[in-house]
Amino acid sequence: MTESYVTNWTAILVVALVGTLAVLLMFIASRVLAPKRHSDIKNTPYECGIPASPYHWSQIQIRYYVFAILFVIFDVEAVFLFPWALVFLEAPPAVFYEMIIFIGILLFGLAYVWRKGVLQWR
Repeated sequence: MTESYVTNWTAILVVALVGTLAVLLMFIASRVLAPKRHSDIKNTPYECGIPASPYHWSQIQIRYYVFAILFVIFDVEAVFLFPWALVFLEAPPAVFYEMIIFIGILLFGLAYVWRKGVLQWR
C-alpha cells in the first residue's frame, strides 16, 4: 500500500473515533447532569401551555393541513423550475416540451383543487 492511502484512511479513522467519543461523552454528561426529580406534572403531555382536559376528543380543522400540503407540493414543484430555467438555452428542444408537460400536470392539479373548492376559505 502507498503511504498516501494509509494516511487518508488514518485521518478518516481518527475523525470517526473522535466523533464517536464526542457523542458518547455527550450522552454520559447528559445522564449525569440531568435533573432526576419526577412529578405528576412532568408526566402530563404539553399542549401549548394549556392544562390537559379530561376529554380526549376535539374537533380538528383539516383545512389548515390541506393548505399546508398544497403549499408544499406546489413549492417543491417550483424548485424544479429554477434549474430548468438556468439550462434552458443550452438544453435540447425536447427539454422544453418536457417542461411544458410538467407545467401542464401542475396546472391540471391546480385546476382540480380549485374546482373541488379546496382553495375557498370558509
